[in-house]
Amino acid sequence: MNIRSLTRGDGVVIGAAVLLFIASFLELYSTGDTCVGKFCPESASGPNAWDALSLLMSVYLAGVIAAALIVVSRALPQPRKVAGLELQQVGVSLAIFAAWTAFWTIVDSEGASAGLILGLIGALVLAGAAVATPLVPALKAALVGPPKPQAPSPYGAGPNPGYGYPGAQQQQPAGQGYGYPGGQQQPGPQSYGGQQEPAGATAGGPQGATPAAGGPADFAPFWFAVPVARPLYGEDGSPQPIAELAPGTWYLAVEQRGQALIAQTQDGRRGVLQDTTGIQRG
Repeated sequence: MNIRSLTRGDGVVIGAAVLLFIASFLELYSTGDTCVGKFCPESASGPNAWDALSLLMSVYLAGVIAAALIVVSRALPQPRKVAGLELQQVGVSLAIFAAWTAFWTIVDSEGASAGLILGLIGALVLAGAAVATPLVPALKAALVGPPKPQAPSPYGAGPNPGYGYPGAQQQQPAGQGYGYPGGQQQPGPQSYGGQQEPAGATAGGPQGATPAAGGPADFAPFWFAVPVARPLYGEDGSPQPIAELAPGTWYLAVEQRGQALIAQTQDGRRGVLQDTTGIQRG
């Protein structure tokens, strides 16, 4: 599961689910008001949602389950289906049902207390966020942004010398493979994704990578990171993704095709990144 793929709308959904869970323990009706089901309190405190099974399952726990389905669906690398419906669709439908039930419950009640009022607010916020997240740009923004590139160490080696990040000046031996974007070019052949580059190639981009055949003549390979998780499709036009680009990781763009980019992953796989909006160039 990729937590960085969650959006601000998912954060609102999680907050609404927490509010619903807290509201389930609060008093539904003031003492002496309408009883819930067969429960008529004899103590000074009124009943809560856990004393009314039908209300608990149709509003409070239904909202919590709806939020869980929406968040899990967003965090999974591939969409999962239940009875032909995606988990997110089931979660949105359940959230709307919980809000609908909470509204008519409080309309039909006499002397509603904190449990019913907060339950209605939580259910309405949950349903609204679930429906509006794919439509409102502010809610579609990433909940957790990609980490900032680390500054290079004064001794020449960064604290995280894995897959490269822009600005680090790290000496890489010839044939090392992926290095740091902007690193010093070493003489001799370089390797990208298992393909050997001729020693005399022009350094037009990161580590001297050259544009792929058929790409624009003025295109120079560059490093980039995505703001949210995005699928990488095969160059053969297959509708099934071959990989997922995760925020916080730098990838190499080796070719441009219209608005799309041909990207290369850490393990050397190449594919088409169709959605390039908001990418961060290295």
